[in-house]
Order: sequence, then C-alpha cells, then structure tokens
Amino acid sequence: EGELADLKDNINSMVKSLRETTLANEQQDWLKSNLARMSGLMQGHRDLTVVAELVMNELAPLVRAQYGAFFLAEESELKLISAYGYPADADRPVRFKMGEALIGQAARSRRTIALTEDLPSGVITIDSGLGKIEPASLIVLPVVVEEQVLGVIELASVQAFTPVHRAFLEQLMETIGVNLNTIVANSRTDELLKESQRLAAELQARSEELQSQQEELQRSNAELEEKATLLVRQNQDIEAKNLEIEQARQELEDRAQQLALASKYKSEFLANMSHELRTPLNSLLILAQLLAQNHTRNLTPKQVEYAGIIHSAGSDLLQLINDILDLSKVEAGKMDISPEWVPLRRLLDYVEATFRPMTTQKSLNFQVVTAPGVPAELLTDDSRLRQVLRNLLSNAVKFTESGSVELRIEPAGQAEMPPSVRANGAAIALRVVDTGIGIEEQQLEMIFGAFQQADGTTSRKYGGTGLGLSISREIAHLLGGAITAQSTPGQGSAFTLYLPVAHPDFEERAAAAEPSAADPQAARHDESVKAHTPASSAVQPRRLLVIEQRVGGLLSLVAESAVTELSGTSETIELVTAAGGQEAAALLATEPCHCIVLDLDLPELAAYQLLEAMDGDPALAAVPVLGYSNWRINPQQERRLLSRIQDRPLELLFSLDELRERIALHLSADQPGDVVPLIRSEAAAEVVPVLEEGQSSLAGRTVLVVDDDTRNLLALTSMLEIHGVNVLHAENGRQGIDTLVAHPETDLVLMDVMMPEMDGYAATTAVRAMPQYAELPIIMVTAKAMPGDQEKSIAAGASDYVTKPVDADHLIGRIRQWLNA
Repeated sequence: EGELADLKDNINSMVKSLRETTLANEQQDWLKSNLARMSGLMQGHRDLTVVAELVMNELAPLVRAQYGAFFLAEESELKLISAYGYPADADRPVRFKMGEALIGQAARSRRTIALTEDLPSGVITIDSGLGKIEPASLIVLPVVVEEQVLGVIELASVQAFTPVHRAFLEQLMETIGVNLNTIVANSRTDELLKESQRLAAELQARSEELQSQQEELQRSNAELEEKATLLVRQNQDIEAKNLEIEQARQELEDRAQQLALASKYKSEFLANMSHELRTPLNSLLILAQLLAQNHTRNLTPKQVEYAGIIHSAGSDLLQLINDILDLSKVEAGKMDISPEWVPLRRLLDYVEATFRPMTTQKSLNFQVVTAPGVPAELLTDDSRLRQVLRNLLSNAVKFTESGSVELRIEPAGQAEMPPSVRANGAAIALRVVDTGIGIEEQQLEMIFGAFQQADGTTSRKYGGTGLGLSISREIAHLLGGAITAQSTPGQGSAFTLYLPVAHPDFEERAAAAEPSAADPQAARHDESVKAHTPASSAVQPRRLLVIEQRVGGLLSLVAESAVTELSGTSETIELVTAAGGQEAAALLATEPCHCIVLDLDLPELAAYQLLEAMDGDPALAAVPVLGYSNWRINPQQERRLLSRIQDRPLELLFSLDELRERIALHLSADQPGDVVPLIRSEAAAEVVPVLEEGQSSLAGRTVLVVDDDTRNLLALTSMLEIHGVNVLHAENGRQGIDTLVAHPETDLVLMDVMMPEMDGYAATTAVRAMPQYAELPIIMVTAKAMPGDQEKSIAAGASDYVTKPVDADHLIGRIRQWLNA
C-alpha cells in the first residue's frame, strides 16, 4: 500500500508538472500570437488617431481590462487621443504635463507604474449601463523609443493583471513605439513634401510673373532686355559659385567631424587598451616579485634571476602602458596642467645634473647656453616642461655617437614663432642641437606621430616606441607652446621648443592652485614638511632624501612612520622625495642632505650608477646612505655594494622595520658620523630574512579579495598569505557582499572595479549602506587610472585607491596603515 501511495504521489506530481508546462507553453503561444496580431493590426496606417483607436479596441479586451486611455506626447504635454470605456466625466482632464499625476510620472521616469494591491477607492470608476464599478488593478505604461517618450497607455481592470498580461504589455509597448515613431516620421515627411510643393508652386508663380515683366520690358526697351539678360547670367554665375563654396565648406566640416571622431575613438581605444593590459600585468608583476623574493628558499639563484628578469620586463611594459595612457590623456583633453613660477636656474641645474653624466659616458661635448634677455622665471608646469626637455635631450644623446649636444635658451623672435605661440605673448626658444645622425626632410613630420620613427625597419639600430615626441608635442601645445624640427642627414638635428614666458590663462590658475587638491600624496608630504619645518628661516632643518621609482611609494611612507616618531623632539626635518636617479642627482646638486634612503631595486641599475656618481663628489662622501632591497641581490651587485661599505657610510637593509629604525637613528644623531654603520658580512647579505608565521603584524587578519580575474586572485592571495593573512575570495560585487556578511571577522576588503553582475562602485556603495560596515576599510585595486577614477572610487565609499599593476610593498603598506598594523 505504501508503494502504491508513493506511485500515486509521483503520478500526481507528474500530472501537475505537465499541467504547469502546458500552461506555460499556452501562455507563451498566447503572448507571441497576440504580439504578432497587434503588430499586423497597426501596419499600413498613417493616422495616429486611427492607430490609437485600433490599439485600444483590441488591447483592452485582450488583457481583460474594462478601462483604457491612450495619451500622445506633444512637446511637454500628454494629450488623450483615444479611450476604451472612458467615464462620462466632464471634469476629467484630457491633458497632463510631464510629471503630473501617474500619467505624467510614467512619462517622465520612462517606467511602468502598476497598482495591483490596495488601490484607493474612488480613484477611477468604470461606467456601464448598469452603474459604476471600481477597478482592482491599474497599470500605466510609457511608450518609449530610443529614450524618447511618444505616449502613455493606461489600463484598469476589475481583476488583477496576470504575469503573462504584464509581459505581453511590456513587449507590446516596444512594438507600439516603433509603429508610432514610423507614423510620426511619415507624417513629418508628408508635411515637408507639401511644404516643398507649396514653395515650388510659389516659385513657379513668381517665375511666371518675372517672365511676364521681362517680356514687357523687352517690348519697351531692347537695351534693358540685354542688360537684364546679362544680369541674370551674372546672378546664375554667382549662385553657382556660392553653391560650390557651400558644398566645399560642407565637405570640410564633414571631414573635420570625421577626423575628430576618429581621434576620439583612438583615444578611447588607447585608454581602454591600457586598462586591459594593466589587469594581466598586475598578476605578472606580483607573482614575479614574490618568486624573486624567494620567501620559502626553495628556488635556485638562477630561478630567482629569471623571476627578476620577468619583473624587469613587466616594469618596462608598464612604462610603455603609462606612455600610451599619457598620450590618450592628452588627446582626450584630460591631462592636468599645474602652472607655477619656475626659476630658470633651477631648470638648468636639473638639465646639467641629469644629462652631464650621460654625455660624459658617451664622450660627447655638452653645453647649456643662455642668451641675454632671457627671463629669470617662467609661468608654466615644471614637471611637464621637464618631461618635454628630458625627451628632446634624451633623443639627442641617443642618436649622437660623436660630437656635441647643446641646449640653447634665447628670446624668441616674433617672426620665427608659430602663430599659435605668438598669440600668448612673449616667448623663449629652447633649442636642442646635436651633431647626430640627422633625419630626412620628408620624415620630420612623421616622427611626431605615435609609434613612428625615422628608421622603422626591423634591423634598426636604435630602439624605442616612438611615443616620446608625440607626447612632447601635445604637452607643448597644452603649455601654450609648439615644437619645430630641422635636420640634415649625417650632420645633426635642431628641435626647438617655443614656450610663452607667462601664458595669459595660467596667471589666475597659478594663483589659485593648491598642491593638496591635485595630488593627495604631495599634500601628505607637504603637511609632513610643514609639521617638521619651523616658521623661522634662521633654523636649517635636517634634510632626508628618499629615492625610489615613483614619488609617494613605500619607502616614502616608511620615511614619513620615522619623521613622525621624531616630531616630539627638538629636531627639524625636511622630507624630500625623488623619482629615479636622474632627479635625485639634480636635487643633490642644488642642496645638501643629512641622510639618503635609496631603493636598490631601481630599474637599469640606476641606484648603483648614482652611488658611483656620489663617489666622485667629495661633498657627498660623508652622507650616510641607507640602501633598501626587497629582492634577493645577485652576487655581482652584492660584491659591488660590500666593497663600498669600507669607503663610505653605506648600509644594506632588507626589513622595512629595520629601515625605519635606522632612519630615526641617523636623523636624531648630532653628527652623521656619530651613528655606527650597520655592516653586514657577505654571508649575512646573501640571506634575505624569511617571514615566519606570527612575525608579520598582519598575521591572523582576514582580508576579502573581490576580483573576477583568477590570476589576480591568485597573485593577491599569494602576496597576502606570505604575511599570514587569512584570505577570502569573491568573483563579483554580489558575491563579495554575501561573503562579507557570512564572515563578520573580515578586517579589510580589496575591491576590483570592473566586474560582472555588480561592479566595485555599486558593491562599495551597498556595503557602506550597511551600518555595521560604515568604518570597514575598503581599498579599490583597479586598472582604471584615468583622471577622475580615483575621485569616483572615493565618492562610492572607498577608503583608498591603488592602481594596477600593484606594487606589492606599496599595497601591503596601505593595508598596514588602514589596519594600524
């Protein structure tokens, strides 16, 4: 009996499922067939009123509605043009403004409004011969085509509209919208045709009238006839020429629009491509760095070297991506310019310190010549001007094998200046002249194009991307200047940067500019300097120089956890940062410093080249250098560093905590020589400390990583687990929120931006809406690095913003800061 009962239950279940499937199929058949029938019903009609009546007469009974109204959009109003079962109420309005009542609200919001429960009594009544009935359901549907509201349909029924009715109505609105749009377009075409016919008739009448007058004049005076004929011919010629001019102007406008559109698409493509390249590059750099650090000590020195090479190549690729991003920013008009008064002497010192070692290494004669009459200051963007000069001089040194490279600065004559520069007032000419290989005349303009070079063959002698000159010309334009080029193959080249002394548009911006608004890291640095620099200029503060690959990096943060510790003492400290060896050399050439923090992992062995340059300067021989490396130093570099420890105060450090302690020790000493150098034996230098479980201040903390790229999840997880962090995963914003709720022990969230289903912005906003997570640290880790992306992340509720590819040490430093670890 039990088996028979189970069998009956199974049969009943199957029958029920079959009925449900049959019902669903019937509903779909009903929906599709009626959509097709309604579409066919509207075809072929050109009158909006007729179509509206057909729709209402068929639609209301089809969805079991007893009341219906069809409103047509006219300018800013909705007008009733057809109805079904419309109440005989003289006071009921037939016009509604946008946003007025439910009709106007549905039109304004372009969304369906449905009242299916608790419909207020007396809102609508359905009249019949027997009396009045109040409906139970009301639905208001906007007719929208391409974001334009064409009308609104309102239906009411004494019964609830079924889901299939709702689905049918939503799809039908699209069909009705297409047909209404077609009728409106046809109506406009008819009106234009009638107007054209009317104008043609008037023209014909006027032509006949003129012809009659002309014949009369011909009969009265033959001479006037000849003059009139001549005048007609002249008018015809003028009209023909005017028509040709108009056609030519229209063609030029069309071409200009096409060029502008092509440029916009190119800029968007470059920006998007840069973003897409950053995502896989992020995991590549993080994992290569983790391998090179060899925390588990299970890799051979050769394998560690391979990992370092991978990281170096990835860093070069990142630089190329940044160049492409710079180009796209300029072309999209999104590159920021920060004008300030720049002393010319400081600019020349930078050029000397940067390019004198390069030219000396190639045995080139290098001169910087300043002509009389050159102003002492320029109102311009210092960093952008340096970028342009750095590119022009680097190219000159690169393509000159023997002879000289010269920078000449002189007042620019009005006759020689390009018109675009002449309009900005007085200007100077910065000429970079070399005796290099030169460029063919027909290639002078081509080299300013992106990814273009004078020698584009596969066997070319000189490498490069060809982006530098393109970016430089665009930056010069943003600064109100221009770049011109002259060259003779085999004899050399001369590139001239024409730059306004004081661009008229820059004066007001320079007065109102605040560093903290443009660069949060610079603002933080300025606040640190202000906090540790006295108001009186009579006191000389101790100067700490931090040299790393980019300003505001991890070493800068460590130097700041050190300066802050000394803020309660009597020491006055000025913290200065330099990006790379060349900028550091320029700073060291202008002002002395008390101590130097040097990133030994700078690309192209720049740190070792800087140490060699410092050895040749007696004034820098006694300055202590704290060299930090997060990589395993190869034996050759290690021997070079260990040999220097005997001759100068140089310390090798592999721990950030140790680096912070040594910075504080050197800054608090009475004299640099009072600090006993931290000397490592060769055996000790070979071993980079391994992070044991429990040693990290992050050990035991829980971090949620939300990223849809499995490579990034792996890379970030590997990086965090080395520090003893418990890592949770989620592949989109929705899963991230669910995971966060399921794990209240989460201490911090790393949030990607571009993810399916729910992106990082929406997810962060949703998390912030939950009171228990109002103070939870959320760091946006994203490849979106265009202007405005950081502000958008902060506006969504993010605590911090880090761009991909992620610098592992920088990200760990940010995590530590937010977790106070």
